[in-house]
Amino acid sequence: MYLTKEVKEEIFKKHGKSEKDSGSPEGQIALFTHRINHLTEHLKKNRKDYNTERSLIRMVGKRKGLLDYLKKKDIERYRAIIKELGIRK
Repeated sequence: MYLTKEVKEEIFKKHGKSEKDSGSPEGQIALFTHRINHLTEHLKKNRKDYNTERSLIRMVGKRKGLLDYLKKKDIERYRAIIKELGIRK
C-alpha cells in the first residue's frame, strides 16, 4: 500500500503541528496532494479506470475546499502551503 501509517505521520509532522495532528488544514491539504499525485500516476498508466478518475476529481474538489477555507481564514498560511507543495491555483 502506498499510504502507510509512517508516511501519514511524516506528512503531518512536516506540514501540521505534530505527527498526531491530522486535523490541521495544512496537514490535510498535504495528504490530499500526496494522494492526488499517486492517483494521477496511476491514471497515466490505466486510462480507462473511471472509478479512480472519479475519486481523483472528488479529492481535488475537497482539497480546493480546504484551500478556499485557509485562504479566507489566514492568507499567509495559504500562501505558505501553496508555495511549499508547489500547487498552482
